[in-house]
Amino acid sequence: MKNSIVILMGGLSGERKISFLTGKACSQALKKRGYKVVELDAKGYFSDQLKKIKPKIVFNALHGRYGEDGFVQSILESLKLPYTHSGVLSSSLAMDKELSRNIFKKNGLKVPKSLIIQKNYEKNIFIKIRKSGINFPVVLKPINEGSSLGVYICNDKKKFLSNYKKLIKNYDKVLLEEYIPGREIQVAVMGTKALGAIELVPKRKFYDYKAKYSSSAKTKHIMPAPLSKKKYKEILNLAKKAHKLLGCRGVTRSDFRFFKNNFYILETNTQPGMTKLSLVPEIANYVGIKFEDLVVWMIKDASYNK
Repeated sequence: MKNSIVILMGGLSGERKISFLTGKACSQALKKRGYKVVELDAKGYFSDQLKKIKPKIVFNALHGRYGEDGFVQSILESLKLPYTHSGVLSSSLAMDKELSRNIFKKNGLKVPKSLIIQKNYEKNIFIKIRKSGINFPVVLKPINEGSSLGVYICNDKKKFLSNYKKLIKNYDKVLLEEYIPGREIQVAVMGTKALGAIELVPKRKFYDYKAKYSSSAKTKHIMPAPLSKKKYKEILNLAKKAHKLLGCRGVTRSDFRFFKNNFYILETNTQPGMTKLSLVPEIANYVGIKFEDLVVWMIKDASYNK
């Protein structure tokens, strides 16, 4: 199907299931607008299939590792196929919470205090935590996962050790950060414009994987986020700045905590979900951009480094 749009979905990450939901939703939207669409699971020798299909554009509906960390972007660059969302470098920077936070911090954005714990370098860990100025409760998470996979809030040393042992089996290093107890606010950026900010009030302990993707979790969405005009403008500008600092393109979503009148950026997501419960479509819809128009815009924004 030459001149078709390939929707790249599924893949190999822990977010495979969500990627299919994103991919199917975007596929339906494009079909409604008259596009020829081929849905392709990004596993095995999918690059050989791309060579045979010779699509006009690839819609990258992948989430998590190998899909939004620069890996698949490198493959698409080598095939000279225009693709949606951010490029190789910006994707890899945004996915790596250690690197992205260093960039944010150096450029005046507030980030939680944090500490990287390398595998097999855990000796005297509690002394290191104390010296870093981080107090319990703390948050423990992989440096390169999305959808809150592997995120634990640890109230004490016992919980920390238990959750750390779980994580270190699968990751070479993990991020430990201070817990910011404030409000959860997320901002969608589309191209060079910040669309809006939404507040999330989860019924669960925090906005985890279930709170994100299960309607039964009953997470409350407040759009627009109830902030003063000044603070609302500030958080939009911070998200736009983060998007620009990482060199992102297409659509991104930046996640913040609002505590004691300060915004702390947690991360910028270069492949935000596009499911019926996803935040970017909800924010876009509030400002008058229908889901189908958003997906078509993403296709028109697709490119590669020529």
